[in-house]
Amino acid sequence: MILIINGENLELANTTTAKDLIIKLGYKNQLIALEINENIISKSEYQNFILKAGDKINIIEAVGGG
Repeated sequence: MILIINGENLELANTTTAKDLIIKLGYKNQLIALEINENIISKSEYQNFILKAGDKINIIEAVGGG
């Protein structure tokens, strides 16, 4: 299955959840916002949110500083 992540195509297994994606991409312990098809997905939904071919995903990292 092909997903569009931050504007780039990525091929993953068909049964990937949002949580699986976060772990695979190395964001497991980072503060991020996950937007799928222009909808923000809450962290509590990651485990059960099944990704579909063609989903457009934006991962936004929190940046600290001052």
